[in-house]
Amino acid sequence: NTTHTLETKSNMKTIHEFLEYLQYEKNYSKETIKNYEIDLLDFESYLSVHHLTKQKLTYNDARDYVRFLSEEKKESATTVSRYISALRTYFNYLVREDELEKNVFSLVKLPKKGKHLPKFFYYNEIREMLESIDRSTAVGQRDYLLIHLLYATGVRVSELIGIQLEDISLDRKQIKILGKGAKERYVYFDDQTKACLQTYLKEARPSLTGKKKNNDLLLNQNGGPLTARGVRYLLNKIIQKTSIEKNISPHMLRHSFATSLLNEGCDIMSVQELLGHANLSATGIYTHVTNDRLKEVYYKAMPRAKK
Repeated sequence: NTTHTLETKSNMKTIHEFLEYLQYEKNYSKETIKNYEIDLLDFESYLSVHHLTKQKLTYNDARDYVRFLSEEKKESATTVSRYISALRTYFNYLVREDELEKNVFSLVKLPKKGKHLPKFFYYNEIREMLESIDRSTAVGQRDYLLIHLLYATGVRVSELIGIQLEDISLDRKQIKILGKGAKERYVYFDDQTKACLQTYLKEARPSLTGKKKNNDLLLNQNGGPLTARGVRYLLNKIIQKTSIEKNISPHMLRHSFATSLLNEGCDIMSVQELLGHANLSATGIYTHVTNDRLKEVYYKAMPRAKK
């Protein structure tokens, strides 16, 4: 038991050092680091239950763990892929630190993911959401701005709640965003969003902040910074006041942003830049959606296709 306790403490120390390496050397986001921690603790628990150690782990053991995740835990292909990715990175780190001789997860294949097309809102649905908000209150003005910003810029929720006052240029209609991997990019907004920002900054934000001093753009009703959980809660409240029968998620507004731009003829590489995607393949999923729109346009415009 003493040996097992010491081994557990050693494993926890190693995981802690690895997470610090991700934070300070790799600039991983807090959310990604938290997911890695959960995945690695799950894995350590599995090793303990099955009396296995990382030092003696074989390729077959690694495959058994993946099978356990898929068949016994019933995890989705996306979640299993996340586990494998986390373990590959962790084992590479352990090999680099001379704690292991080889990375048994480097040869494990990622499960095939089913192709899910992104869900998005049509513009009339976005308009209905905006019209359902009572703008006579400070929180109403904040919620109104929230929808405008998500749709106009396509930012992730983690990026949205990270926006500071000094990141915004009203004159240039742009916002500096700190994205994944601490990469900076600029996103842009339209005149309607600019008007919302001006009203919020002049009237609503001073009312929300009270005597508290902070530089976060979006605040909760107590004057503190809005959280990702808070954003999801607010969007769910907004959707309940509309006739829209969709399960809303903040990411759907990001999808709507990308789909709208592509439908209006924006090239895919510009959309990639605006979304902050590292790889074009991540942006490519939106072309499936816009292809349907192109097909519709073709059949309306092509003389021989008309009935």
